[in-house]
Amino acid sequence: MNYLEMNKEAWNSRTDTHVKSKFYDVESFKNGKSSLNPPELKLLGDVKGKSILHLQCHFGQDTLSLARMGADVTGVDLSSKAIEQANLLKKSLGLNAKFIESDVCQFDLINDEQFDIVFTSYGVLCWLSDLYEWANTVASSLKTGGQFHLVEFHSVNDLLSGYSYFSKNDPDIDEEGTYTENCDGTTSTMATWSHSISEVVSALLAAGLTVEAFSESPYSPYNCFEGLEHIPGAGYQMLHKNQQVPLIYSISARKTIDTFK
Repeated sequence: MNYLEMNKEAWNSRTDTHVKSKFYDVESFKNGKSSLNPPELKLLGDVKGKSILHLQCHFGQDTLSLARMGADVTGVDLSSKAIEQANLLKKSLGLNAKFIESDVCQFDLINDEQFDIVFTSYGVLCWLSDLYEWANTVASSLKTGGQFHLVEFHSVNDLLSGYSYFSKNDPDIDEEGTYTENCDGTTSTMATWSHSISEVVSALLAAGLTVEAFSESPYSPYNCFEGLEHIPGAGYQMLHKNQQVPLIYSISARKTIDTFK
């Protein structure tokens, strides 16, 4: 079974729904609202004048938010429909960014550029079957001295939702609707893979990157899981037996030795 094509088809079918959703709120974005959240803004810092590769960029809001901040940004995504919409959004706003349709794990086969920063965030790793290929893409895309920043939903939440915390040989195959409020009940067949945090860190280390920071947070900027409670000024939290559940984590790593390109 071609899981990559399965997921590409699913994300192609989701994109139009997402563009029209309140969740993504394209109208406010067009009027100047940034789609980036405090956790990733804190990690990224001042990006003016820096070259950034944004992996799994969907239809480009975060990529274009970084362009508005003065970065030279390239967004990459598997979905042809998402890349099409990203280019339309870019054109409508008159912003400078590049969008490329590609499987991120194979992106290094077509890429000959290196960047100051590689960035990816929220719900990205579960779509990847091999984190070691992904980490090699990250490392090969960085300049020596360049930084990688990841903000991701915590794997513990997957465990509480009935999925494995640890990786397995075969993916989970589900029929799912989308997570935006305007889902009409249409479902797509999707393949996802579980990845423990130790696997993420190990893959980055194996690619030759130096992990410089790791943090966890009980607050998500998105109300996209069942049972979340809004905490003013912090985000959304989940309690398990009256204790906070870690909902997101972040990793920063640096390429200190040029073992690629």
